[in-house]
Amino acid sequence: MKTLKLKFAGLLAVALLSTFGAFAQKEKTVMVGGAAMYPSKNIIENAVNSKDHTTLVAAVKAAGLVETLSGTGPFTVFAPVNSAFDALPKGTVDNLLKPENKDMLTSILTYHVIPGKVDSKAVAMMIKDGGGKAMAKTVQGEELTFTMKGKNLMITDSKGNMAKVTTADVYQSNGVIHVIDKVLMP
Repeated sequence: MKTLKLKFAGLLAVALLSTFGAFAQKEKTVMVGGAAMYPSKNIIENAVNSKDHTTLVAAVKAAGLVETLSGTGPFTVFAPVNSAFDALPKGTVDNLLKPENKDMLTSILTYHVIPGKVDSKAVAMMIKDGGGKAMAKTVQGEELTFTMKGKNLMITDSKGNMAKVTTADVYQSNGVIHVIDKVLMP
């Protein structure tokens, strides 16, 4: 009987430790495009699950940037939703996805990436320190301008087009994603 009690106590201890371990390892996810984005996964591993980013994922594949965005980083990605690509002039996306336009597509996509892991609090502090405006150089080489419009973080591209961050601080193992409502153009 004593042996049975010890075995039961041992099994109970293992079960409790497993349960507490599972709680300790539970990740804080953000839902994007109907899918949970896991901080332990990289940008590509998460993006492929978002129904709102199928055009962006197709473009990243066509540009040959999957390996780069799966790498160590860290990267801050401003990820346009499908409707942002749909709002471009008719035929633009199809044209950009052609192999002969890979360089142009790569330029546009890398214009949506800044080096480092920059969350919305850091951007807000940069804007405050900049007297209402902040600039950041993209991986593509040109700058983006950040401002606040009320409580909304706004990004202005080199052509004067503005995108709003609709979901901020989607943390990844190799950076952070901010979902935006427009495609930025260098």
